[in-house]
Amino acid sequence: MGRLGPTEIILILVVIILLFGAKKLPDMARSLGKSARILKSEAKAMKSDDQQSAPADPPVAGTGTTAQDQPAPRTIQAAPGDVTSSRPVTEPSDTTKR
Repeated sequence: MGRLGPTEIILILVVIILLFGAKKLPDMARSLGKSARILKSEAKAMKSDDQQSAPADPPVAGTGTTAQDQPAPRTIQAAPGDVTSSRPVTEPSDTTKR
């Protein structure tokens, strides 16, 4: 299992073009790029949520939660600036039945 040479790479590309067709390849590449952008933005959002939600002090027992205490619902977008396919996300909480 050595390195791939130029002949092997060309052979792999020819097989891919024969399997999927030249017309479908740009669409597949576009959807792959879109998926990568979504994954990257979601990973960044989760990382920032973890940093923001880490409390400095532990919560005091017996305090009730108010509407101000709960964060606003997040919205997932298919691509940056794409508002047509965005949808609100409901995150499970302690009061949500599973």
